[in-house]
Amino acid sequence: MLNTVYQLKRPRQFEAVFKRIDMDDSQIFVRPTYLSICNADQRYYQGTRNKEVLKQKLPMALIHEGIGKVVYDPTDTFQVGESVIMIPNIPEEQDEVVAENYLLSSRFCASGEDGFMREFVTARPDRLLKLPENINPYVAAFTELVSVAYHAVNRFDRSAHMRRKRLGVWGDGNLAYITSLLLKKRFPDCKVIVFGKHWQKMADFTFVDATYEITSIPQGVLVDHAFECVGGSGSSQAINQVIDHICPEGLISIMGVTEELVPINTRMVLEKGLTVKGSSRSGRDDYKGLLGMYKEHPDIMDYLEKIVGARIRIRSINDIIEAFETDIHKISGKTIMIWDK
Repeated sequence: MLNTVYQLKRPRQFEAVFKRIDMDDSQIFVRPTYLSICNADQRYYQGTRNKEVLKQKLPMALIHEGIGKVVYDPTDTFQVGESVIMIPNIPEEQDEVVAENYLLSSRFCASGEDGFMREFVTARPDRLLKLPENINPYVAAFTELVSVAYHAVNRFDRSAHMRRKRLGVWGDGNLAYITSLLLKKRFPDCKVIVFGKHWQKMADFTFVDATYEITSIPQGVLVDHAFECVGGSGSSQAINQVIDHICPEGLISIMGVTEELVPINTRMVLEKGLTVKGSSRSGRDDYKGLLGMYKEHPDIMDYLEKIVGARIRIRSINDIIEAFETDIHKISGKTIMIWDK
């Protein structure tokens, strides 16, 4: 069977190619319905990743955030027509210590192999989860990003000391918004404080206890633990400002992605006895836990709906380009592609 795959051939150039997929008893066929553009996709699309990385990984279909409908299931795990979340992380082994998203042997869609921009996505049953009924599909499309924040919050809860009066979040983009929201729901008695660059964006963080612009943080403002959600060229400034405003023996959760090496004030990391913990991607258990959190706190979906940005119906390669170009120029929010291929 031939499958149409929409690959990024080189920066800003997509091409439809036909790849043969074999029908077997272990793979479920899913037709994507709603896909969400991530900053990682943009780094490939704009060509801002290292040239050697681009040379190694392209051509490749982008997108690792999305949902779809089951069209064929020889395993009888799902009903045809059921909506499912597609999990992009593909572990090849189990480890008693290392989580599936950190195993070096794991594969990841849209990072070394084709992502979800295909006519059909084939997946093992454990790489799919049934969507709850009546869930907003535009929000469900970026479940992967929310699961990444959920994963980081879980790791924080397991590792950080129990003095948690004030939790700081650096950043004012989508990841910071989601992380702050999950922290407030998970630890309602803790004060969640956001430190950002744009007061207009932070105005949407209506559920947190305080917001500060990073250029005018009042003297004496301290947090017990912190989450860095900035990434990119602002990583160094953000991490070093965290180090300045975190209490001794606090935990810094680094979540922002940068292509460059980041200089940090290791002297104060040592002096304060800080723990620096990196978190990346997520696994099946994080998705399951997140869906449980949605059920326990249904208003989370209402807050997440506020960061849904452009909604673009995709019927051609020109539509794909329009979606990515629109996403580049957005002020905030998630760009959703309605995959009508």
